[in-house]
Amino acid sequence: MGSRVLSLRVDGELLERLRQHAAKRGMSVQDYVVRTLIREDFDERFKSSVDETARLGIWDTAP
Repeated sequence: MGSRVLSLRVDGELLERLRQHAAKRGMSVQDYVVRTLIREDFDERFKSSVDETARLGIWDTAP
């Protein structure tokens, strides 16, 4: 998979918070943001799959 460039303009306070979160994990801000976006994408796809499975009646999601 190739990589592309995405440029973002963020508030200074947000950037500082991102730096702190990344530093806690020993990561660069870029790696932290990319990992967060990947996790969010996975969560959305997983939820869609669960919802679709429940809609088809294959898996009972009721407690």
